[in-house]
Amino acid sequence: MTMADFYQNGVITTLHNLVDRSIEELESELKSFSQSRPMGLLLPSLFSELEGEALPNIIDDIAKVDYLSQVVIGLDRATEEQYRHALQFFSKLPQHHRVLWNDGPRLKAIDAKLQALELAPTELGKGRNVWYCMGYILATKKAESIGLHDCDILTYDRGLLARLLYPVANPRFNYEFSKGYYARVADGKINGRVSRLLVTPLIRALQRVCGHNEYLEYMDSFRYPLAGEFSFRRDVLNDLRIPSDWGLEIGTLSEMHRNYSHNRICQVDIAQTYDHKHQDLSLDNQQAGLSKMSIDIAKALFRKLATQGEKFDAGTFRSLKATYYRIALDFVETFNNDAIMNGLKFDIHTEENAVEMFAQNIMTAGQHFLENPMETPFIPTWNRVVSAVPDILDEIKEAVELDFNEFS
Repeated sequence: MTMADFYQNGVITTLHNLVDRSIEELESELKSFSQSRPMGLLLPSLFSELEGEALPNIIDDIAKVDYLSQVVIGLDRATEEQYRHALQFFSKLPQHHRVLWNDGPRLKAIDAKLQALELAPTELGKGRNVWYCMGYILATKKAESIGLHDCDILTYDRGLLARLLYPVANPRFNYEFSKGYYARVADGKINGRVSRLLVTPLIRALQRVCGHNEYLEYMDSFRYPLAGEFSFRRDVLNDLRIPSDWGLEIGTLSEMHRNYSHNRICQVDIAQTYDHKHQDLSLDNQQAGLSKMSIDIAKALFRKLATQGEKFDAGTFRSLKATYYRIALDFVETFNNDAIMNGLKFDIHTEENAVEMFAQNIMTAGQHFLENPMETPFIPTWNRVVSAVPDILDEIKEAVELDFNEFS
């Protein structure tokens, strides 16, 4: 059953799922592409995900993929015993694979060295994990086209990976970056609240308040801007400044906008259904869950617009909040009708609670932005780090190998 239409909206090419091509057919093409463009996969993981229900299934599936040259796993929050367990856990992968033990003494020593030069990530989390994995991928030069996806996908199958990598793996395409998208429907209801009720309405509100803006048009072209799945060519990694906070996905899209023209970027339909671990709404705690995420995302958008000369003051944020609130409430009605027609559950009260929290958090993010104009939660580009510490990539590669040899 195909889900998508063929409609192209916005300024980014959309690669749809129009027919049910077999996974085997896609994989056989990818296998032939891999002769000229070897492929890798980056998996940012918490140790706790090794004990969840999603990751064991994901690894079983990846083990069947014969076009990958490299799998790089970033492991966070793991003791030595847990790292040993992780090496065992991933050992069923037939591809060349390494686990970056981010909490191990060797990688921590490298981190301390970069901290001293103010070149290291300042916050723990997925952004930091991904950044070190990117450094390792640059160091090893084993993969030319790389996919990245989360480790908590409950509905995973290897077709997702094939579709994710295809746009940057096909030598006839000129895409440097591809963003995955999918419908967030599971357990009989529509998910993806932050994308539906914060990001899209906020971008539309910013377009009204700031006037026509080419960057906002670009951002509004992505069907699921917060998807944690994307793929890229290796040269993209040298110049990417990624945020260390929850703004990772928005920040990555912003960086691609800064570094590449639109025709080098696309989005691809990678799954008919998609479900993963859900964050709490955290109505009463701005430091956790979707509340913290919404503040970080709003700040990421404000920062990006400020770099383009957009001026913000308290009045701007008041107008923005009011405009956002109206647009978001209209979206609640839109999604409610969509849910009813598809026979899905929809809780208007919870959705409007989320909108009220997001409206408040837009003000909080605006306040924070005005009070801390110098805040830049970006991790430096690898180009900059290498210019300061020329042999840093070799050091990372060596540390990962030494860990692997000592503990496996």
